[in-house]
Amino acid sequence: MPKMKTDRGAAKRFKVTGTGKIRRRRAFRSHILEKKSSTRTRRLGREADVSSGDVRAVKRLLGL
Repeated sequence: MPKMKTDRGAAKRFKVTGTGKIRRRRAFRSHILEKKSSTRTRRLGREADVSSGDVRAVKRLLGL
């Protein structure tokens, strides 16, 4: 049976930390930033953990 290929779209969107957690980028940071407060845009710049319900699916896409 051939090896499973990594989903390239998922590979660009998610990152695995050294401890094995999966991180993602937050939404709403790409445009229309003028009306959003500095505090909000700064908070959106940080990476977030993938929610527990989605971890299994994301790991499968990444081939983990």
